[in-house]
Amino acid sequence: MSRLVLVGLPGVGKSSVAQTMAQRWGCEWVDTDDVIARLVERSAADFLREAGEPAFRQQELLALYSSLGVDNVVATGGGVVTTPEGRRLLSEATTIWLDCADEVILSRIVDGDRPLLQGDPQGGLTRLRREREAWYRAVSLARIEASGTLEDVSTRIEQLLAEVKR
Repeated sequence: MSRLVLVGLPGVGKSSVAQTMAQRWGCEWVDTDDVIARLVERSAADFLREAGEPAFRQQELLALYSSLGVDNVVATGGGVVTTPEGRRLLSEATTIWLDCADEVILSRIVDGDRPLLQGDPQGGLTRLRREREAWYRAVSLARIEASGTLEDVSTRIEQLLAEVKR
């Protein structure tokens, strides 16, 4: 089983934090969007645009299944919580919800390829937060503030996990 799974809105820093945690712990990390890209032989964003959200969510679930079976740190796509099966799998793992203010997220995604936020990033982010926040909370051990440096966020995660182990 994976050591840690990170969930949260697009642009909150899941991939960067996963990589940092894996370096700290001397293990591998995986981004489910990268797994999807290998499965469908194009970027996850392109596949989402071309195949639509239902097809994308099916591939995302396959990526989550394969990622959870390995001793690693997993960065998930922001919408992995939208399916009941995704929420079930996340609830059984050591899952942390990364979150920060919308303004911070928007500053991070300015040059990114985020199909669900195109056209109206602020409005899209507000909608995604409203739709997903309760699910992030339900599947996670805790919410970690992710607006600091990678080292700060990683330290917060390690402190939380140390407290949970007690």
